[in-house]
Amino acid sequence: MADATIFDRLKQDHDAHRQLFAKMAEAEREKDEDRLEKLFEQFTVEVSAHAAAEEESLYATMLAQPDLREDAQHSVSEHKEIDDYLEELADLKFNGEAWRKKFAEMKKRYLHHIDEEEEEMFPDAAKALSAAEEERLGKLFARRKPAELERAQAED
Repeated sequence: MADATIFDRLKQDHDAHRQLFAKMAEAEREKDEDRLEKLFEQFTVEVSAHAAAEEESLYATMLAQPDLREDAQHSVSEHKEIDDYLEELADLKFNGEAWRKKFAEMKKRYLHHIDEEEEEMFPDAAKALSAAEEERLGKLFARRKPAELERAQAED
């Protein structure tokens, strides 16, 4: 994926997050709380790193362009909302009733967020960015994400 665009890389991450949700649902059905907890921890680290790298690459570029600024600001606020959910979940008894309810809310909001990005924001941004810019941002994201993963794992 050496010459992947920013949109390719972000969509790949979104698909991985959807797969983590599916695995968590499977662990829940199988009453495998240890697996569920590990998958949730993986999701938390992964989504935190993804959001930070996305903000440092695509959103930073979009914020500098008046036609894209509003979309970027909206998505940044949704990242903050997901982060707030994750903080609330950390304060609840894992997999207890309140945790499951809050997790379901967070999952719904996150899936809405990534669907909105893929269906609305990415196509709008693609119209304003050159192919070279999309590739450059893809490379920037690919460099930033490992550092953000390291940071997120250290916080976990």
